[in-house]
Amino acid sequence: MGIVNLTPDSFSGDGVGDDVKAAISHAEAQAQAGADILDLGAESSRPGAAPVSADVEIARLRPVLRALRDWGVPISVDTTKPEVMRMALDEGAVLINDIMALRAPGALEVLAESDAGVCLMHMQGEPRTMQADPRYGDVVEEVHTFLTARLMACLAAGIDKARLIVDAGFGFGKTVEHNYTLLRELDRFTTLGVPILVGLSRKSMLGAVTGREAGSARMPASIAAALLAVERGASIVRVHDVAATKDALAVWAALKGSP
Repeated sequence: MGIVNLTPDSFSGDGVGDDVKAAISHAEAQAQAGADILDLGAESSRPGAAPVSADVEIARLRPVLRALRDWGVPISVDTTKPEVMRMALDEGAVLINDIMALRAPGALEVLAESDAGVCLMHMQGEPRTMQADPRYGDVVEEVHTFLTARLMACLAAGIDKARLIVDAGFGFGKTVEHNYTLLRELDRFTTLGVPILVGLSRKSMLGAVTGREAGSARMPASIAAALLAVERGASIVRVHDVAATKDALAVWAALKGSP
């Protein structure tokens, strides 16, 4: 999954803001690099980020979605707002990637009325405050319990299990220790019976152990993290550096004897 940030304040420094041409160009580069899915986000969810209105998200997303819809690459939209979800699905998106796991009023209904996929992510708190003082008794158990409950809510709303994906939410209300515990025990989430998406690319948990600043300097650590995640059961890795990650995964697959 190749990241396409349509925000001016991305933590990784790759946001294009309201520049539609730059967004389309970046999406094209991600597709040419081999992205199997393009994930568009128009509201920053970095720690401390301020929310934006649905109108702003829609204004950033709609022209890019319209430009991309005939490319033949599946499009995911990263949003928490039902009205943005509805617009994105109307404009050809096939996956909603929701850090709120469809907890916003009306979000479940939007997805139930569609045939799109949805990724349900765990987050403790909300982006402005989530990293202030995250605490867990057992982070793996608590995240697993939350995701189980959200899967059950989706099933109860009429969303078929085949359309569901889960994400443990690395960096979303977690300390460095919490993040590495989740990565170490990622295979626990395979018991949920749905694909696992992992977003580790360029995150602060990698900077914490390498000393690298945010941005492309964290690419080697990001590739290592993606490999470790796939080895532990991840089906989708959400990354900034598509080509380099695909190369590393190709070597890993060859070693495992996979095509």
